[in-house]
Amino acid sequence: MSRAAAPPPAPERADGFAEDVIAWQQREGRHGLPWQGTRDAYRVWLSEVMLQQTQVATVLAYYGRFLQRFPDVQSLAAAPLDDVLALWSGLGYYSRARNLHRCAQAVVAEHGGRFPGQAAALAQLPGIGRSTAAAIAAFCFGERVAILDGNVKRVLSRVLGFEDDLARASAIEALWAEATALLPAREVGVYTQGLMDLGATLCTQRAPACLHCPVAPRCVARREGRPERYPVKTRRLKRGRRTHALLWLRQGTRWWLVQRPATGVWAGLWSLPEYDSADTLQLLADGWRGEGEWLEPVQHALTHFDWTLQPLAWTLPPRAALPAGVPEGRWCEPVEALALGLPAPVRKLFEAVATSDN
Repeated sequence: MSRAAAPPPAPERADGFAEDVIAWQQREGRHGLPWQGTRDAYRVWLSEVMLQQTQVATVLAYYGRFLQRFPDVQSLAAAPLDDVLALWSGLGYYSRARNLHRCAQAVVAEHGGRFPGQAAALAQLPGIGRSTAAAIAAFCFGERVAILDGNVKRVLSRVLGFEDDLARASAIEALWAEATALLPAREVGVYTQGLMDLGATLCTQRAPACLHCPVAPRCVARREGRPERYPVKTRRLKRGRRTHALLWLRQGTRWWLVQRPATGVWAGLWSLPEYDSADTLQLLADGWRGEGEWLEPVQHALTHFDWTLQPLAWTLPPRAALPAGVPEGRWCEPVEALALGLPAPVRKLFEAVATSDN
């Protein structure tokens, strides 16, 4: 694949911006994160995917465990998807884990186990978008290419006073062009990390620390006195609300788990059987052997809606057959269940019982 043309030089109005970001990153930016200081594309790629819509503190608890189990792209590609989902359990946005697995398999099958060295080729892999591809290319291969994740959109929008509505694709493309024009001739990896660090630590969505920002003197939003106005994005998702019932079916020491469909919420994870409502589940349970107890509702927030889950813990007598209306699944001992890929609220429910039993 031919090498992409070099981006245009930064406009005169931005002279010194990249240099200020680089100097600040080297002096005050973040340097101790476990995925820093490496050009291993596998490790950088893993961190970039985990960090999508997830805070650093949360990712730190998963990154090391994931690398211990899957130290390279070959081991990840060869693993069953269930094992990948199990390690991802609780991190959320599970499509990332499925795409991570697919991407590893593509890197092994199509690229001999080596990540491509250019952003354009990286962006063709499953689950790697334009900004993630650019981050990998900049950090690992030194390619002079811009990123535009959420933090960087905010920093650049404020510095430039970028007023176009980022709900429109044309505005996003215009900001990409601005980001590309600002790229330094050298040390693109340090600059890229600096933009990320600024957005994460100083130029935050609420209450930005403008007094400590290295680019404050050139920032349009600060000069206007209204940094929270940027970035401009008029379209907002309307959050919905759902309520369902969960069946925690027990027999002896075993729990009945079902695997969720390959698409939709918690796709491919193991979970408790789900029902439209508590009334629906109660009508079914009225004809079952054994006894049950309604537990406290579980509140769970997803990207587009808030979910109330009402668990019914039902204990079957020994050797009793599976009740009518229970979907296909499998019996699991608690230790086995906790080793599977489980949705976060289900895992918390199980862990609470496991802790109380001990």
